[in-house]
Parts: sequence; C-alpha cells; structure tokens
Amino acid sequence: MTILDTVGATPLLELSKISLKPGRGRPAGLRLYGKAEFYNPSGSVKDRAARAMILGAIAEGKLVFGKTIIDATSGNTGIAYAMAGAALGFPVKLFLPANASAERKGIIRHYGAEIVESSPLEGSDGAYLAARAEAEAHPEKYFYPNQYNNDANWKAHYTGTGVEIWEQTQGRVTHFICGMGTSGTFMGISRRLKELNPGVTVIAVQPDSPFHGIEGTKHMASTIKPGFYDEKQADRFIEVNTEQAYTMARRLAREEGLYTGVSSAANVLAALMVAETVPASSVVVTVLCDTGTRYVSDSFWDWEEDLAASAGGGAHA
Repeated sequence: MTILDTVGATPLLELSKISLKPGRGRPAGLRLYGKAEFYNPSGSVKDRAARAMILGAIAEGKLVFGKTIIDATSGNTGIAYAMAGAALGFPVKLFLPANASAERKGIIRHYGAEIVESSPLEGSDGAYLAARAEAEAHPEKYFYPNQYNNDANWKAHYTGTGVEIWEQTQGRVTHFICGMGTSGTFMGISRRLKELNPGVTVIAVQPDSPFHGIEGTKHMASTIKPGFYDEKQADRFIEVNTEQAYTMARRLAREEGLYTGVSSAANVLAALMVAETVPASSVVVTVLCDTGTRYVSDSFWDWEEDLAASAGGGAHA
C-alpha cells in the first residue's frame, strides 16, 4: 500500500448540535451530515481528483518520467498534486494567487513542489491563465492535468464520493449541498446521486459576490467557467455571504469540535438554510472540504463574534 491508496473512504459525520442560529435547534427527525474529506491523506477533498488525474495520465502514457506536473490551484489541489508527485517521483510546479495562505504555501513547498505566485487581484483565473500559457509554451517539458477541464476530476467523485454517500446513508439521502471551485465535487456527486435516486435534490453553493473570501469557491457568473461545469445539473443555487461563512467556521469549531476551512463552513451554512425549509424526515448531506489548520494565519479566526447574531444568508432558486 502507498499513500495514494489511502485516498477516499472518508467518514460521514453527523452534525447534531449546530443550527442556523445559536440555540434555535433543528426540526426533530432531520439528519444533517458532513462528508469528512479532511481525512484524505493530504487533508482535503482534492486528493480524490488529483489522484485520478495523475494515475490516469500515467496509465495513458501522458505522464512519463522526465516530465513535470504543472497546474493552477488555489491551494488544496496543489497540495494534493505535491503529495502525489512526491510519492510517485515527479516534480511539481504550481501557479497560485499570491494571497493564498502561508500554511498552504508552506505545505506545498514541504512536499518539494515549486510555487509560482500570480496576481492576487486576478484570483484563480489569473493562476489558471498563467499555468496554461507555461504548459502550452513547453509541452515537451510538462504534463498539464488542467483540473478545470479534466473529466477525471468529476469522475473521481462520480465513482467514489457519490457512491460512498449513498452507501453511508443507506440510500436515505434526500438533499445534497456543495460549493463549487472546479465544480468537480458537485458535478460528480450530484450526477451519481441523481442516477441512484432522481428524487434527490442537489443544490449548488456560491459566494454572493464576485469579491469574496470563501477560498476554493467560484462566483460562476463572474469567472472563467470550468469546461465540465453544467449549471443545469443543480436543482437550485444558494448564495452564501463571506462574513457569515467565517462566523460558521468559528461556530463549527466551538459547537461541533470541527476545525474546518471556510468552504466547509459555507457548505454547512447553506445546508442549515436548506434544513429550515425541508420536511423533518429529510437527510441532508454536505461536504467538509478541508481542515482549518490550513488557514490558521487568516485573521477571521480572531474576530469577536456575537453568538446570538444570525448566521443566516440569502438564497435564490
């Protein structure tokens, strides 16, 4: 067994205490679960897609020794690439926005990967364009997985994560809620669940503004859309506010003992918004994308918080 063999088979954790507003509670009988993807070996949901893209490329002869893995990342996929590269013996070169957290940059470098920082003002789009240009200029030197346009990304969740959720809920899942970066997690899981039960409601989460602080997520209306993204796959969308996601991250640590990143908190916030409107017998599942230890230096952890304040947010169909 190698480290890559440990990717997947993550636990499904019940979130039994957290509610939309502190102290409000939830309808009796409703079950809320988070797929604990921080149990993956490099610490995030992105291990699944990175493993699938890299191993698939090796099997197809696209990635051979002598080539460097190159791609754009906001952090988590880069960490997963760096882990895989170290385990398999391939150099890794990653483009990411300069304002990525120090923890994510440090982990990538500790795995031995090279970082090229792009403009923070251009976000993940700037890193994507820079990585693509470098890969296209030197095709003999690089293998470019292109996580935003590689079908192995979403298929990793179609064949893996979605099946796990179905089995772990004994087929009782009624609602699946998840944010989108590359959109691979949402696309793969939602497609699989819809095939297993067309009655499952799948809801996509997005930031409520192009200028947001929910790392790893995209405001699809204002960004370069991934090639496999299909907005028709979602039954509806929920928009989440950055500050409310920050508050939820702090509350998850204090109320559930879950030290997660902000994208996980945004997912839980959206799931709780859904829980307010669905039958009490519903089984609501979301994704806990990564661990909060990747964002320790981010200032929002130190903000004063009024625990009596609403943690709600806006939604639209």
